Amino acid sequence: MSAAFRRIAVLDIGKTNAKVVVLDARTGREVAVVKTGNSVLQDGPYPHYDIEALWRFTMKALADFAVAPGFDAVSITTHGACAALLDADGALALPVLDYEHPYDPAIRADYLALRPDFAETFSPSLAVGLNLGAQLHYQKTVFPEAFARVATILTYPQYWAWRLTGVAANEMTSLGCHTDLWLPASADYSPLVDLLGIRAKMAPIRSAFDVLGPISASLAAELGVGREIPVFCGIHDSNASLLPHLIGRPSPFTVVSTGTWVVSFAVGGDMDGLDPGRDTLANVDAYGRAVPSSRFMGGREFEVLVRAFGDVAPEDAEKAVSAVVERRLMLLPNVVPGSGPFPGAQMQWLNDAEATLAERCAAVGLYLALMTQACLDLIGAGGSIVVEGPFALNRIYIAALSALTGLDVVALPGSTGTSLGAALLTGIAPAGLTLRAQAGFPLPPLDDYSALWHQRTRQR
Repeated sequence: MSAAFRRIAVLDIGKTNAKVVVLDARTGREVAVVKTGNSVLQDGPYPHYDIEALWRFTMKALADFAVAPGFDAVSITTHGACAALLDADGALALPVLDYEHPYDPAIRADYLALRPDFAETFSPSLAVGLNLGAQLHYQKTVFPEAFARVATILTYPQYWAWRLTGVAANEMTSLGCHTDLWLPASADYSPLVDLLGIRAKMAPIRSAFDVLGPISASLAAELGVGREIPVFCGIHDSNASLLPHLIGRPSPFTVVSTGTWVVSFAVGGDMDGLDPGRDTLANVDAYGRAVPSSRFMGGREFEVLVRAFGDVAPEDAEKAVSAVVERRLMLLPNVVPGSGPFPGAQMQWLNDAEATLAERCAAVGLYLALMTQACLDLIGAGGSIVVEGPFALNRIYIAALSALTGLDVVALPGSTGTSLGAALLTGIAPAGLTLRAQAGFPLPPLDDYSALWHQRTRQR
């Protein structure tokens, strides 16, 4: 079927932004894109995503792209820690919960007594609703009448596939991303599914590579599509970023996927060293295999810092790096507390008296590289490092990460690798990924700077 595909439309919903992209099947390049914010509504029983706004955005984008440049198939990728709960009529029984919503401590304590051990799930206990199982427990506990109406539970990419096709499914990459609901070793649900009484509500598990069906006839007419357009099952966004590298790339290697979260995958890495207290875990790749992973909220931290003190031209920050290293001007974790390799730490600046804006921005680039290095050390990362997403364009980050790890670091151009990974589910075989080294940016030696950063971080 893929031989006939010339262009793939991808619905790509991140935690902060959403977009619809059309990719060329031959080159893998984006040929059209439209973006929107991913709003969180504060009305209703709890903060929840504006699902209908996302749906209107998606429908308009697909209708416009059906005219030009056209597309032959649809694939989907979304952020994790999210599920849609449908009633028997296919309506949402409860709003789609924002995973950053905090719960009553008593409810959380009850959940912690239920959740399986890390040794079974490789899913650490995370803050707020970052464990999908915690969300479902909260919804069932606080809204029992509404939860009793739930007929079908869908992981988030598959909810959007259901909106397009009417076919309900779940999929392993979303079930296996720190949900507490999945056992990677046996590729089956964890005991938590039965403790919550939801096994019968879970939609059938399908492969990310499966065609769930064509766009429904009524939607096709609304979009102005005159032929059947297959819709693929879809994939968790960080695993979408990993997929292009799994195809034809020998291990060991490391992929650092940057966005709201900076998620690192050590393909061929060490599962034995995973530490649930430091936000390491096993993700499940598109083929159902466990991959040691680590993460921190680097993109969100960058946003918070830029909002606080502004941004500068990259070249100005680059010019300031030497002064930053010489003065030991540095940022210690965490800008966003509660996750990452140092979850209990609170943000602190060192030696920042009279620091210029350019110097602060340079220090942020070094901080993000040091945080990434800490994550990679925890998962036994080896081989070359591929950085994809927005941080691939940050020369300070790329150069510092290479210096700190002693590994080759290459950057994947383009706004994100998630859309390409989702498109690959259709079976297309683009001519090849263009990886480029961020060479030629001189950094002063970072050994002493790094040693001080790690020393001060450990002392807090």
